[in-house]
Amino acid sequence: MTVVIGLTGSIGMGKTTASKMLHRLGLPICDSDSLVHKMLAKGGAAVPFVSDVFDNVISGGAIDREALGKQVFGNAEALKQLEQIMHPLVRAAQKKFIKTCFGRRLFSVVLDVPLLFEVETDKFCDLTLVVSAPKFIQEQRVLARPGMTQERFEATLRRQMPDFEKRKRADIIVQTGLNKRQTSDQLTKIVGWLRH
Repeated sequence: MTVVIGLTGSIGMGKTTASKMLHRLGLPICDSDSLVHKMLAKGGAAVPFVSDVFDNVISGGAIDREALGKQVFGNAEALKQLEQIMHPLVRAAQKKFIKTCFGRRLFSVVLDVPLLFEVETDKFCDLTLVVSAPKFIQEQRVLARPGMTQERFEATLRRQMPDFEKRKRADIIVQTGLNKRQTSDQLTKIVGWLRH
């Protein structure tokens, strides 16, 4: 039976790094952020729906993510409209991915979802894995990103379930605050356990 792992973690907690490590360990990854990028790109499934709702966001047949971001950043109603378009499309793509992996009889697959619990994708998972690090490390990592501001960081945190709540809901917590080697060791053990 294929075990579906839901991977999540708040901004700056090391989810992308953990996802890459799991991929190197042989697990196929369905990355929600990548799905969204593809759906907003030229010819993407979301382009007609998003451009119907939001004005002046098309550029070269794709959604201009910066222009869209300006309309939804700090606007709860606009963000909700965007989520109502994107979430069903992402969910359908995730289900297709899982079905394909089931057909290939893979032992495990990963759904990499930043808002795993918030959008209830955890309901489709057999196991949830939350990456976590101390708050000061999280803040250092996020504020070192190009174009990131304290305001954007705090706005993102407000949209996400608090780290302590994610940890309470997690089946497995992976600590990412020390170093990549330690994170990799934890994930290697988890994958080894799943294989047997």
